[in-house]
Amino acid sequence: MTEDSLGKPITLAFDVYGTLIDTHGVVVALEKHVKDKAPDFSRTWREKQLEYSYRRGLMQNYENFARCTSDALDYTSSYFKVFLSENDKQELLDAYKVLPAFDDVKEGLERAKEYGFRMFAFSNGSADAVETLLKHAGIRDYFLGVVSVDEIKSFKPNPGVYCHFLRRAEASGSDAWLISSNPFDVIGALSAGLRAAWIKRLPEALFDPWGIKPTLTVKSLLDLAGQIDLVHQNR
Repeated sequence: MTEDSLGKPITLAFDVYGTLIDTHGVVVALEKHVKDKAPDFSRTWREKQLEYSYRRGLMQNYENFARCTSDALDYTSSYFKVFLSENDKQELLDAYKVLPAFDDVKEGLERAKEYGFRMFAFSNGSADAVETLLKHAGIRDYFLGVVSVDEIKSFKPNPGVYCHFLRRAEASGSDAWLISSNPFDVIGALSAGLRAAWIKRLPEALFDPWGIKPTLTVKSLLDLAGQIDLVHQNR
């Protein structure tokens, strides 16, 4: 079992959307409505979804992540000048509830389990939405629990969100890692005192040049557990 310097097991907080679950898995559903625009539509939808969560967090005008997703869909359909009926919108929002996991996720989580890490899902999504996603992807049993920002009515990267995770997981910053493919999330966690691993899923992915670097950068969840173990073995 990998432990921190005080002999406590290491806690891993896995971001869900974009890290474990492929948000662009909705492209197949989108093709029915927007045809060859589906990849660009999906990308814009995701960008707006995150933007709306940032803005609501800063404004302290909270609505849950499902509302951000729905509003972002409305924006994106207008941007691409695509008419979507209420049934069409609901079909796409329902598709968002059953998105697939990335190919490396199950084996990566299995390896982390073998190292004895305490693992939690930690998401902007509501607990119910995340539970549904993880169960559909067949990975729920790897996690001790689901921690949602909905519990404190804010969004990542608000530092209070990461502190909330530590309280819920009964962990401290020195023995907790955030695992995310989203640079804003990694920077947020590091700023709040956690360690963080950036999953660089695409060769062209860029990390924000803020002078704050990930504790680790890996290209796949398959490499994650071993690399975290090395960090703690060399402390």
